[in-house]
Amino acid sequence: MALLILETSIKAPLIVVFDLSRSIDLHMLSTTDTHEKAIAGVTSGLIKLHETVKWKAKHLGIYQTLTVRITQMKEPYFFEDKMIQGIFEFMEHQHIFEEINDEVVMKDIFQFRAPWGILGRLAEWMFLKRYMKRFLEERNTVIKEVAESGKWRNFLSYPF
Repeated sequence: MALLILETSIKAPLIVVFDLSRSIDLHMLSTTDTHEKAIAGVTSGLIKLHETVKWKAKHLGIYQTLTVRITQMKEPYFFEDKMIQGIFEFMEHQHIFEEINDEVVMKDIFQFRAPWGILGRLAEWMFLKRYMKRFLEERNTVIKEVAESGKWRNFLSYPF
């Protein structure tokens, strides 16, 4: 099983970072390289506890689908999504948000297991772990840019 832990510091309100992280629309914007599209379940707006989204995307040159469910949520500090259908044998992503001084530290704990036994473990070691790390880093960069620039107002509506 592969494990990735990423931390991103963002100068924005906690609720903004939390909600951008569960925005289907922002996720699609952050994944233009993989042509990710929500095709079933929640296909726009903010995904909530127990809801699902089915994604279609091109990863490693192959179009595939992945369905995830939000299995836990403690707004605005934590949510978890788990794969319920897709190419991985197992996939779980915890999103943790903590206010420290004037910043939000967004922490991703991402675990996955590739299929195909020993060949899957070899693929994890050779390239999948790096590929998934870059994928998450790109997503986090977009969340940071949108949150810090004020462009979050294009995705969220708050009275402030």
